[in-house]
Amino acid sequence: MQKHKAFIDVQAVEMEFKTRKASFHALRDIHLQVERGEFITLIGHSGCGKSTLLNLMAGLLQASSGVLLCEEREIHAPGPERAVVFQNHSLLPWLSCFDNVYLGVESVFGAQESRSQLRARTEQALHLVGMAHALNKKPGEISGGMKQRVGIARALAMEPKVLLMDEPFGALDALTRAHLQDALLQIVARTQSTVVMVTHDVDEAVLLSDRIVMMSNGPAATIGEILKVNLPRPRERVALAEDPGYIAARKAVIDFLYTRHARTELAA
Repeated sequence: MQKHKAFIDVQAVEMEFKTRKASFHALRDIHLQVERGEFITLIGHSGCGKSTLLNLMAGLLQASSGVLLCEEREIHAPGPERAVVFQNHSLLPWLSCFDNVYLGVESVFGAQESRSQLRARTEQALHLVGMAHALNKKPGEISGGMKQRVGIARALAMEPKVLLMDEPFGALDALTRAHLQDALLQIVARTQSTVVMVTHDVDEAVLLSDRIVMMSNGPAATIGEILKVNLPRPRERVALAEDPGYIAARKAVIDFLYTRHARTELAA
């Protein structure tokens, strides 16, 4: 019987940063399998290696040992099949929203598609995130939430197999963050994207995730627990507020982060 192969497979990964004076052991013995179309969140206290693990999946860092695979191919560098959305939108301020997205589209599809096809891809991505009205505006002319939508549009326009998101809503106010979380739920349902997302927000993790990966504290952080979120989709935040499954999942994450994990720290 053929063994099932995960879409993303992280096997025995260690990450150690070396400096002139010393070394820092960031991640220890990380094993994680992500299925195609799954939404995974990484959560934990600051310094637990969430962003480091995401950057390893993106190919922006190389593991000290172990291996990371995407579709059974080793991840050793960034690639168009893995798009990254950072907390900072990283838009070029002198380009319009359209041109910021077009730049990414052209880099991936420029050799195989006409200019009209590239423009159509760009417009479709901006429409998908609700930014079709701001095609010609520059980043300085739109709000922080709108900038982040454009950043997400740029990632989606490249049709990545994996969307990697590093606290994409962390710097936004609560209302804007809620609107973008709802928009992301709709976009992922439409595109069937595989998503791995770093967050500090327990409610965000439960609302969005199929599984929540809870990281232990660093140094030498590892995966403490993985919680499966058994809530049907589509999800609506108001209806979930009193849902027993939502409440139980939220309690389990809080218990790991602030109760059992805090006791571990005190014992150390």
